[in-house]
Amino acid sequence: MRLLKYVILAALLILPSFVKAQLNTEQIMIIGRNALYFEDYVLSIQYFNKVISARPYLYEPYFYRGLAKYYLEDYVGAEEDLTASIERNPYVSRSYHLRGLCRANQQEHLDAEADFRMAIKYDPQNADVWQNLAVTAVRREDWSSAASVIDSMLVFSPRNVDAYMLRTQVAVKQGDSLMAHRMISEAVNYDKYSPEVYTTRAMLYFEDELYDKAEEDLDRAIDLMPGRSNSYLSRALIRYYRNNLRGAMEDYDMVLYIDPSSFYGYYNRGLLRMQVGDDNRAIEDFDKVLDIDPDNTMARFNRALLRDNTGDIQGAIDDYSRVIEDYPNFEYGYQCRATARRKIGDIKGAESDEKWLLKRQMATFNNQGAAVDSVAVADDKVRRRSDSNVRNYNKMVVADDEPAKQYITEYRGRVQNRNVYVGLRPMYVLSYYEQLREVSGEMLYYKPIEEINKIRLFARNVLLTNDERALSEDEVKRHFNGVDTYSKHIADFPEELSFRLCRAMEFYLVQDFEAAMADLDIAFTLEGDMWPVYFMRATVRYKQLESKNINDDNKNEAFGIDMGSLPNIDYRLVKNDLDHVIEALPSFAPAYYNRGNVFARLSDFKSAVVDYSKAIEIDDKLAAAYFNRGLARIYLGDKEEGIADLSKAGELGIYAAYNVIKRFADKE
Repeated sequence: MRLLKYVILAALLILPSFVKAQLNTEQIMIIGRNALYFEDYVLSIQYFNKVISARPYLYEPYFYRGLAKYYLEDYVGAEEDLTASIERNPYVSRSYHLRGLCRANQQEHLDAEADFRMAIKYDPQNADVWQNLAVTAVRREDWSSAASVIDSMLVFSPRNVDAYMLRTQVAVKQGDSLMAHRMISEAVNYDKYSPEVYTTRAMLYFEDELYDKAEEDLDRAIDLMPGRSNSYLSRALIRYYRNNLRGAMEDYDMVLYIDPSSFYGYYNRGLLRMQVGDDNRAIEDFDKVLDIDPDNTMARFNRALLRDNTGDIQGAIDDYSRVIEDYPNFEYGYQCRATARRKIGDIKGAESDEKWLLKRQMATFNNQGAAVDSVAVADDKVRRRSDSNVRNYNKMVVADDEPAKQYITEYRGRVQNRNVYVGLRPMYVLSYYEQLREVSGEMLYYKPIEEINKIRLFARNVLLTNDERALSEDEVKRHFNGVDTYSKHIADFPEELSFRLCRAMEFYLVQDFEAAMADLDIAFTLEGDMWPVYFMRATVRYKQLESKNINDDNKNEAFGIDMGSLPNIDYRLVKNDLDHVIEALPSFAPAYYNRGNVFARLSDFKSAVVDYSKAIEIDDKLAAAYFNRGLARIYLGDKEEGIADLSKAGELGIYAAYNVIKRFADKE
């Protein structure tokens, strides 16, 4: 009995420390998942490491660490973690699904298929998994299996528009035009407001040479989403086939308004301008093409012909020579260069070209063989971009067949790709937090910030930053409690401005932008002339719009700017608020900087440069303004000035600028 008493006493002494350890582990798991939610993947991995070290038998920390690695595109490491998760609990569908995605991204399609099938075994009606299984078959060009998988999926998900779209693609590959039209009709039936379904059906009509119906569908797609450059590209091509050159030209103008770096927009508009005799502007278009793709021989040959027509004979000869260097058996190139050389009196050069042509004609006449680039030119009006037959130089260019539909996952978040993403530096905001910098840079000091801190407009001293950090778990809890506290104060003193602003800040910090906007709107009714209200509402609205863009999955980034849609009119409201700040504080550099970002978001890069320049005029140490002005100038084609600005940004502490400079310099 005494022995039993000692055992119980020892157990009671051990239990508190055991419970404490258990609670700490659970807390770390929560923080890790929060970090994952806020896309701080590296930090989340550190938290999951601690959980795995303390409780290595749990499957969840391995899963979430694998998810973080997946978002970082470490597919090998993610696969290892997911395998460990499956070993600890082999009955969780999402573990197989995510491991399948990792394997698919490593081109291990058969292993991915096996994982997707296991995921379906434990979650038989998960449409995402079924669709990824179909995509795996498509990637293997197993059209029969892909069709079978999608047909099975449609049994329990008969209104899945994505499935009908994918089934349409498969039917096209199988040569089953009737099935393709039936499937796309079902897609239109279930979603009459999706531009993708009309665009897809338009391409089917185009293949059937039903150009009027194709154009009608593209008109509808553009009405539904007028900011998609691909819709205008497709309609321009159809209008070209219908000999509506003016309409095609207008569409290419829109393409380049939406996406000023569009290879297809510049190339095809250049050809149209060439056809109608607008040679000088056609040269400008082909100059742009060669800026985008300096090795594009067909664009260079078109520019050579245009230079020849406009009297720039030496420029034409230089281009002809470059083309002949790439295609040494291109007879027409020699013929054009010979004529151009005679125009400038280079008789010896002209005779050399003519001698080559004579030998070539004799060789062809004697059937001594044709060169690889003398393949017969097809009768079609268009060519694929990968077409290397230089004789197709005067054909409209279209994209190569796009790869099969991408794999999808229900997990939210953006994949980090720091080596590709070149983004504008963020807006300056009022906040309580900012990142700790590895290298101390110039501190931002502005008297208006000091003044609002003196009058205690917010709960704590605010700072001005464009480098916010994610909140810790304790900070998240603190700010949720702050919402409750200020809600009570507002109930007692509904017309106290500072309480509204304090609660708006609390909502903003926990990323509840809608609630923050509601408080700021009410703050305007209390005292609307205060610049902090305008400034804060502008930045909150901007983040609200950016968050919506990310969640809507409309990203098509060029310099970090979403060009997937025409500028949202709400960005004009952000600009209007910043106009009021500038009116109240004409020497407040961050307001001009922020408005420059809004102009960039509206694709008005010239106005953006003006505002960034004004910000720099006021504060010549504002590194972010140099950085963004550099990108905007490069975007406008002024590479030399743009690189100079990036260099200054690097000098002032934005060291990522040097990597950007190198990447643009490599394009010389």
